[in-house]
Amino acid sequence: MLETDKLFAGSIPENYDRYMVPLIFEPYAADLARRAASLSPSAVLEIAAGTGVVTRALAPKLSSSASYVVTDLNQPMLDYAASRQAPDRRITWRQADAMALPFEDATFDLVCCQFGAMFFPDRPHAYGEARRVLKPGGRFLFNVWDRIEENVFADDVTNALASIFPNDPPRFLARTPHGYHDKDLIRRDLEDAGFSRVAIETRAEQSRASSPRLPAVAYCQGTVLRSEIEAREAGKLEAATDYAASAIAERHGSGAVAAKIQAHVITAEV
Repeated sequence: MLETDKLFAGSIPENYDRYMVPLIFEPYAADLARRAASLSPSAVLEIAAGTGVVTRALAPKLSSSASYVVTDLNQPMLDYAASRQAPDRRITWRQADAMALPFEDATFDLVCCQFGAMFFPDRPHAYGEARRVLKPGGRFLFNVWDRIEENVFADDVTNALASIFPNDPPRFLARTPHGYHDKDLIRRDLEDAGFSRVAIETRAEQSRASSPRLPAVAYCQGTVLRSEIEAREAGKLEAATDYAASAIAERHGSGAVAAKIQAHVITAEV
């Protein structure tokens, strides 16, 4: 992962929430919230919360006495998440680095994270931090994307952009969001961090949009892929988005489109 892969700034948070969340994140957020709520936690920490799609799904399912600390490394993303959430005395918003969590040992029953582990520069260390702040018997619940070939629109966009920029194709999607999919490696990283009873479930969903342009805009303008496109040629963003949209239309049709997305859901116990 490059350092720039963490820079969700400018208009990216708004576009991310407007386009990416309904396209690929909502079904997995509902799944993660259901799994988290079934554990009946009284103290929850969410790391790498992004624009708060899991927060919005999970908060209504927690008990009235629960505490819920929601964090992200990126302050613009966290600010946007807070702006989307109804006032809730149980929720505390806090900028925090998963590599150095600002919480005491054995504080939480559950640590959850939706599609954030791929961005951790040292995953066993980050997992060790999650383990440190969990109480004995606590659980770490998170998900990561499977390889890009199992996530069709992301693969379509990546291949389309490689045609536009053949000498330096933007590879953010393959490199980072879809770059940590090896289940043996995930299990080994968690065990190295001291977790036990690691369970990994691969879950497929459908990504749906009313037109081919929506997934093109989502990936090209709602992720760090936007910065990669702009860095290669100023003023090329709209043309690149249009080309990605035409590639999706050619493969999936010009009306409403749907394609496979796939992720791993992981639970580990202290």
